[in-house]
Amino acid sequence: MNKVLVTVFAAGIVAAATLGSMTAFGAAGSRASCNLLLLPPAAPAGQTTTFGYVKKLRRTGARYLMRFDPTWFTSGVTASVASKEDTGSADVPNDNYRIDEGHRLLTYVVPTNARITVLVNGSKGMCTTPISVAELARIVSGKSKLKLFEPLQSGVWIRVWIDTIKELDQQYQP
Repeated sequence: MNKVLVTVFAAGIVAAATLGSMTAFGAAGSRASCNLLLLPPAAPAGQTTTFGYVKKLRRTGARYLMRFDPTWFTSGVTASVASKEDTGSADVPNDNYRIDEGHRLLTYVVPTNARITVLVNGSKGMCTTPISVAELARIVSGKSKLKLFEPLQSGVWIRVWIDTIKELDQQYQP
């Protein structure tokens, strides 16, 4: 039994080292993890994960306020039936269909230490790279020099606790 645990532990260390080495220096000298795009983590109890679009992000004192347009990101049967009802066709490219029932903008607090990840071009192709909330504000306002792999209009996932964004991850749109 101990040999099995040691083997599993050793395999975990090798996997972590391999994943840790899959990095390249992306745009603006920031560290970007290449070819490893993960879904946003499940939200812990008391938090929610929502897909949508950043419409405005402005600094207000020691924090930022974000105006966010939430959208349902559906897949599988849910996506096919919704697409059929909306467009007359159940064909859903890339197995996802985005449903925006309205353009009601919600306001969220974004602390300056929120975890933000966007998609950039790296030496090995599309990469994820962490950025600051200030850089995200520049991207949203069109004043950033950071070259994204695709525009932020591809959508983002936010992880929220009450009214505060803990994490924001750009969604890849094939």
